[in-house]
Amino acid sequence: MMLQLEQLRTIVTDLRIGVSFATILPFGPPTAVSDGEVTRASWALPVAGLLVGLVGSAVYALAHAIGLTPGPAAMLALASTVIVTGALHEDGLADTVDGLGGGRTRERKLDIMRDSQIGTYGACALVISLILRWSALAAIAAPRSVMIALLLAHAAARAGVPTFMAFVPPARPDGLSARAGQPAPQSAAIALGVGAVVLAFGLGPAKAILAVVLLALIGLMMTCLAIKQIGGQTGDILGAFEQLSETAILLMAAALFQSGPQL
Repeated sequence: MMLQLEQLRTIVTDLRIGVSFATILPFGPPTAVSDGEVTRASWALPVAGLLVGLVGSAVYALAHAIGLTPGPAAMLALASTVIVTGALHEDGLADTVDGLGGGRTRERKLDIMRDSQIGTYGACALVISLILRWSALAAIAAPRSVMIALLLAHAAARAGVPTFMAFVPPARPDGLSARAGQPAPQSAAIALGVGAVVLAFGLGPAKAILAVVLLALIGLMMTCLAIKQIGGQTGDILGAFEQLSETAILLMAAALFQSGPQL
């Protein structure tokens, strides 16, 4: 009985760590979190993604209820997800594109990625990402379908992050990713499982397999790019991986949900 209670406490703590790591919501544990606890709790990232998706879908439903058309409603929903995550992943996308696109050497690329200022490449990447996600949500239009799409995108986009961290070495020894360490295989497997279940529930088994293949290709592309350009992954690379995955799932949902959701 004591062991079960301890396991339950660990699960709850991991969920709180996952939410606090992926969002700005005040759900974190009351005590300081060590790097080892972050990697242990990485399985909870797709669960945190579900929470982000719920926030976005609630905002969209409210905007629709007061009479806004899909365009403004989609922008408000997208803005709410950016706000609730503290633009963490958008920052990673911009820094990654700035660094990989603007630096000539590995060291220069890493320096640019660490710089808080945004460059032309990063600004363009953000604009493209925001427009693609906004247009996908606006095209889906129906509030119930938008909710499903947001839940799928935010959960599945984070489900592969622990696996990415486990297989791609850190690019620098003193970075956030290096301090966090590599997630255990069990944590990575659980995260993948949560993402797969969410995709299967929202898309059906056959289309969920296509989505998994798409996300795997994005992960493989990011892996090759990161290793070739800077010798591994950083926190910014992880953010860019999430953004590409989120955008891909929203675009896929827009293509599939034109005739209604698959639930």
